[in-house]
Amino acid sequence: MYLYLIIGILLLGVAVASALMGAGARRFRTVERLSTIHEYGFTAEPDVSAYLPGQPKNSPFAGIATWIGDVLSKRFGAVGEEEIREQLMAAGMYTMSPRTLLGYRVFAALLLPTLVYALVGAGKMLNIFAIVLMLFAGWVLPLTIVRRKARLRLEEIDRRLPDLIDLLCVMVEAGLSFGQSLRLASGEFHPPLSDELRLTLQEQTMGLGIDEALGNMAVRADTPAMKAFVRAMSQGERMGISTGQIMRNLAHEMRQRRRAMAEEKAQKAPVLMLFPLVFLIFPAMFIVLMTPAVVNLIHSFKGF
Repeated sequence: MYLYLIIGILLLGVAVASALMGAGARRFRTVERLSTIHEYGFTAEPDVSAYLPGQPKNSPFAGIATWIGDVLSKRFGAVGEEEIREQLMAAGMYTMSPRTLLGYRVFAALLLPTLVYALVGAGKMLNIFAIVLMLFAGWVLPLTIVRRKARLRLEEIDRRLPDLIDLLCVMVEAGLSFGQSLRLASGEFHPPLSDELRLTLQEQTMGLGIDEALGNMAVRADTPAMKAFVRAMSQGERMGISTGQIMRNLAHEMRQRRRAMAEEKAQKAPVLMLFPLVFLIFPAMFIVLMTPAVVNLIHSFKGF
């Protein structure tokens, strides 16, 4: 019976997806025409994300999610779109819009409770609680994944930034300009730092100044180390200070900050270990140590 119910739910999902694709076909064609116009350059802001390597192509499923997000945003208003856009940029998801993410959240909020209902039903109070919990988890899970990816990506950029500054310092002192040094250094690093450097260079190629391109990189990778790097480079360009000396001091400062953060995490480790220690390790240890004594005590009482 559960097998027939799952097959019916899947067929219903396919039917709903087909109906949504049919309803949004005209909108998809319009978006395709607009993207073609953008490729020919008739747009105020160029789509520089298309030049990044490894960016996924839009799928029909993503188009349906975007359509659902548009409908909900028009009906309930754009709530928190700017913050979600910043999270997507920090996570490197340049081709995904906040409304597409909203559509994915709706999909997850409908799919997870449906699967739980198909597996366990809704007869008991515990099953109803599990369905409601899956509804909440489906709504929160996509945004949580994006935030976690953004956090890990920014941490990786912060970790690699002192090495980038050292390499730029060597190249600048060897006689190259800052732009040439940045272009050569972009090929020496792996994503995500290399993606940010290539995007900055592409913006500069398309007409932005080096200060503005670096400022956009600081907006995308909003970390203290990146802000300090962009601020130091901008001040050095304006005031005519030696770029090599600035970058040496900046790299030393960033490594000190990274060492301080590592020490802070090490000091937090005992507090973080307290919960698993008390609720997981101590009970198991007490069971192993106390079981023989309890067994002997039970045998002793049986003898009386």
